Amino acid sequence: MSRLRAFLAAHRAGTFCVVTFALTWAFWFATVYPAAIPLLQAGQNPLSGPTVTLFVGAGMFFPAIGVVLTRLLTGEGFRGAWVRPREFRRTWKYWVAGWFGPMLLVALGAVVFFLIFPGDFDPACPLFRETLNAQLAAAGQPPMDEAQAQALMGMQLALVLVCPLLNVVTCFGEEWGWRGYLLPHLMERHSATWGIVVVGVVWGLWHAPITVLGHNYGLDYPGWPVVGIFAMICFCTALSALFGWLTLRSGSCLPATFAHGALNGCVAAPALFMAVTPNPFIGPACTGIIGGLGLIAVAILCVVSLRRNPPRFLSNGRQQ
Repeated sequence: MSRLRAFLAAHRAGTFCVVTFALTWAFWFATVYPAAIPLLQAGQNPLSGPTVTLFVGAGMFFPAIGVVLTRLLTGEGFRGAWVRPREFRRTWKYWVAGWFGPMLLVALGAVVFFLIFPGDFDPACPLFRETLNAQLAAAGQPPMDEAQAQALMGMQLALVLVCPLLNVVTCFGEEWGWRGYLLPHLMERHSATWGIVVVGVVWGLWHAPITVLGHNYGLDYPGWPVVGIFAMICFCTALSALFGWLTLRSGSCLPATFAHGALNGCVAAPALFMAVTPNPFIGPACTGIIGGLGLIAVAILCVVSLRRNPPRFLSNGRQQ
C-alpha cells in the first residue's frame, strides 16, 4: 500500500485525471445515455430532456470528487486547496473580472459577428419566438405574442447578470478540479503556459461523451463527432487561459468559478438575435471562431501576462 501511495503521490496530476474521467464517464454513460438515446431515436435533441439536463449537470461535480479522492489516495491532505480568498484587498479586481468579464467577451464576439453578417441580425428574435411557441404548443398552451416574447427575452438577458451566483455550486465542482488542483500540480514541473494548454486539452476531452450527443455543436455537421470534440478542445483551451489566469492571479479558484457560471449563463444569448439558424462553429455564440474572437484575444493576453509576470502563488497555495 505504501508503494502504491508513493506512486500515486508522485503522479498526482495523472491520478486526478484517471479518477475524474473514470467516475464522470461511467456516470454519464450509465445515466445520460439511457435517457438521451430515446430522444435521439425520436428525432429530438438528445440533450433537451429534463432528466438528461439533470444528469449532465450532476457530472460537473465529479472533478471536485476527483480532487477529494486524489488527496485522500495520495495522503496529500487539504492544505493549500486554492479555495479560500487570498489578499482580497489586492485581488478583488479578479473577482470582478470573473463575474463580468465573460459577459463582455460574449457580447463583443456577438457584435463582431453581426458586423460581419448584418443580415443575420434581427432584434425581433424570430427564432426565439418560434422555439418558445413550439414548446408551448407541445404543452397545449397558446402561443405568446410579440410583446410577451420580448418581455420574456428581456428577463432572460437580465438574469445573465446573476448567473455567476446561480451557477456557483455546479461550476465550483469543475473549477476546483481543473484550476484548483490540476493546473497548480502541472505547474510544479512545467510553466503556466504549458499547464494552461494541457488543462484545456484534458478539459475538452472530458466533455467528449456529451459532445458526441450534441453539446455546444449539435449533431448535424460533417465529421461528427470528431470535429465537435476537436472544437470543444479548442474552446476549452481558450477558456483555460482566462480561468487559469484568474485563479493564478487571485490565489483562489472562486473567481474562475464565477467566470464559468457567467459564461454558462450567457453563452447562448447572442443566438436570441439570429434571423437564421446559427452555425455554432462560426457564431454568434463564443463557441464559434468569430463569436469567440473576444475570448481568443483575451486568452492570448492572459498567457502573455503570465509569461511576463509569473504567478505569485505556488501549487500548495503559498506565495512565492
